[in-house]
Amino acid sequence: MALFQESETRDELGLGGIRDSIADHLFPGTSTIQTRLRYMLFIPWLFQMLEGSTAGSAQLATEARTLENRLANALKAGGESNGIIGRDAGADLQRLPSSVYWAGLGAWGIRLFPGSTDNLFSSMRHLQRSRPRIRESEDAASEAQALQVWTPSLPIRPNDILEAAHFRLTLDEAQFIIDRLVAQQPRSLLAFLARSGGAADCGNIWEHPHLADFPDDARSLVEHGKMFSNVMHGASLLYNLLLSELRKNPDWIEKYQSRLAGWQASLDMPAIRAWSLEDFWQTIDHPAHRIRPAAKRFITEWLALVQAGNVGEGRLTPASRMVQDRERRLKTSQSRFANRAVRDRWAGTSGTEPLSFRWSQAKSHLRDLADAQ
Repeated sequence: MALFQESETRDELGLGGIRDSIADHLFPGTSTIQTRLRYMLFIPWLFQMLEGSTAGSAQLATEARTLENRLANALKAGGESNGIIGRDAGADLQRLPSSVYWAGLGAWGIRLFPGSTDNLFSSMRHLQRSRPRIRESEDAASEAQALQVWTPSLPIRPNDILEAAHFRLTLDEAQFIIDRLVAQQPRSLLAFLARSGGAADCGNIWEHPHLADFPDDARSLVEHGKMFSNVMHGASLLYNLLLSELRKNPDWIEKYQSRLAGWQASLDMPAIRAWSLEDFWQTIDHPAHRIRPAAKRFITEWLALVQAGNVGEGRLTPASRMVQDRERRLKTSQSRFANRAVRDRWAGTSGTEPLSFRWSQAKSHLRDLADAQ
């Protein structure tokens, strides 16, 4: 819960589409709620256990949930503590590991079935009935591929997966994941770093010690991401300051005044004045994310204020009015500036961390690859 309260996952000013476009270019298949990389194998292995079942879709869903709960217990039995999805919730877990990793499994080419888990459960009996017929078809190869759920190169499932599991990858499993990334996401920075063993303990991807060795396209995207994160961080801090003033909380006011001043002092103004938004929009363009004109207009106008050194405190400054107007348009009746009841429930922080574009999750996955044995 702390992740959603404090980190960049909160999107109060409508920057999420841009943030996710950059993240999906750099680290496709990742998400902010992923924990450990071996779940990319655990999920296919668990679902393979259901193959051959004649149960209906509802029963299959129940059986899958049971298997995922058993996996959490097996990880605890195997000595794991951090990164277990459902470690504390147990059978009451709302967001199953399969839902957390399902999109990534597709993006990396580990999952070939195109639908959701519910679609798969509904199709399971059809898939089972179709397989004997397919072997006699003239076009057996193409039809069989259409009915495959998982890539044929998936590593073999360990026998004790539901007894004592662990997160450490074998060397063969790590190589399988690297091969999938290179095959399915060859231009991504994640594939480049996975293939080159690029695990690094740095806070932001633009602080990576081997940044100069990144492919040109990836390095350009990282530099644009750094500029966007730095510039727009001030808007988020100002948003929190304005709300703190409305709540008349002196501790919050002092904190955000200090952080806003620190942000302004840290800006590389020559680089910001030279930053081309036209190049930025072209570089981050992603088919899965449509950036709305209002978002582009807000960023353009905010950047102009930053470049002019015109971001000041006070509710009536151009910067403050811009932030308030943006949030009002996005949240309408639920705007914290317009709705006092909603504002009074505000806990004092919303999206106050700089954008990092899922580097934390990518870094964890790269570390798991590097630690394979």
